[in-house]
Amino acid sequence: MLFFKKIYKIILSVILFNLFILEASAFEDGFGHSRRWESRHFVVFLQDEVVPEVLIRQLDIRPADELLAGRSSQEDYSAQNELLDMLDTLFIKICNILDMQLYSFQGTIKICKNTQQLNQIYKQLFNKELEKLSSFYVYSLNTIYITQQDFKLPILGHEVAHAIISHYFVVQPSVKIQEILAGYVEYQLRKK
Repeated sequence: MLFFKKIYKIILSVILFNLFILEASAFEDGFGHSRRWESRHFVVFLQDEVVPEVLIRQLDIRPADELLAGRSSQEDYSAQNELLDMLDTLFIKICNILDMQLYSFQGTIKICKNTQQLNQIYKQLFNKELEKLSSFYVYSLNTIYITQQDFKLPILGHEVAHAIISHYFVVQPSVKIQEILAGYVEYQLRKK
């Protein structure tokens, strides 16, 4: 009888765990019908109102950074290819700043049309208001949320650093340590 109770508890736990996972994967953040672009390290979702050329101009990855990352600049790029290459270059640059190489990493970046959409997603995820943040990284979804307005090198770099740190260590460092490292990356990117 005791054996069957243990089996029952295990089966019940597995069922509840699967229901929780299915509920988490069913999270709707409004990006279901967005443009979806894929690079080596990122899957990027853009809302219809987001303009790729604006993102490219704001991100401002220099050709010298591309060369240091082992990429060559090409003149006949589409906005999509240019943005994706810039993001991969940024990823490699941040890996080098942190001295944490991740070769098979692939995360998600979702670019919101405005702060209201970002706030709505944050409230839906964490059931609290977004305070003074222009972007955030969710480890359980491996996703960076950022607005078009704040799609700038230091801000995006800070969030990419969180993604790298989260996937580099087997045991996650404390939130304070992660913030210090991400802040260091942001400082290095602002120096240029």
